[in-house]
Amino acid sequence: MQSPNHQITKSPNYTPRIAVYPGTFDPVTNGHLDLVDRALKLFDRVVIAIGINPVKESLFSLDERLEMVRETIGTNGRVQITSFDGLLVDLAARYGACAILRGLRAVSDFDYELQRALMNRKLSREIETVFLMTGFRWIYISSTIVKEAARFGGSLDGLVPPSVEERLRKAFRGYKMVR
Repeated sequence: MQSPNHQITKSPNYTPRIAVYPGTFDPVTNGHLDLVDRALKLFDRVVIAIGINPVKESLFSLDERLEMVRETIGTNGRVQITSFDGLLVDLAARYGACAILRGLRAVSDFDYELQRALMNRKLSREIETVFLMTGFRWIYISSTIVKEAARFGGSLDGLVPPSVEERLRKAFRGYKMVR
């Protein structure tokens, strides 16, 4: 029988399991943060990759989005935050990732995400796509819905971290947030 203080030593050939979690995070929501927390149970490290998407018009600049994610994640040696443009599989390869992490809220998300996963698989067979179902508490939340609620003065209590709520309040100055 091993003592309770026994430490497991990793093989010298051990490769950390790294997942890249891409998104625009405009803004980061509690649903995003929940997915990161749950992914850390499966992976040694998670790289949050904030994408520059020329098709989407963002409310917050890339620097603001990076700052919001850094504020809400805090200091966690297992989470890295970066930005990227270009192919996601190239970024994943640069970080030595074995997986791309995607959250699913509904069947409609799956249709879209499946197409992306299949294309990424064609581009790089070494990188898997891992889908995690969004926690029931966050299943209806998206950055788009959060921005719409903020724009018209709806309460964001419990949907986004307080610092993000404050930034949304400033972005939509003409509207008063209701608590």
